[in-house]
Amino acid sequence: MRLIKLGEVLESTGLGRSTVYKYISEGTFPRPVSLGKRNRACVESEVQDWILDKITRRDEGDE
Repeated sequence: MRLIKLGEVLESTGLGRSTVYKYISEGTFPRPVSLGKRNRACVESEVQDWILDKITRRDEGDE
């Protein structure tokens, strides 16, 4: 299991910072793990699963 910081999440998804935070608040994006008072990271496999879900929906014509 690997944790990735916001910069890598943005690079992997192609999303902007505010969009990622919006999706997290809506519950449609994996929640980050707290690593300290002001330090958070996402579980890489959860972000990859989110991306794969988007691809699957696209291929099935749901998006």
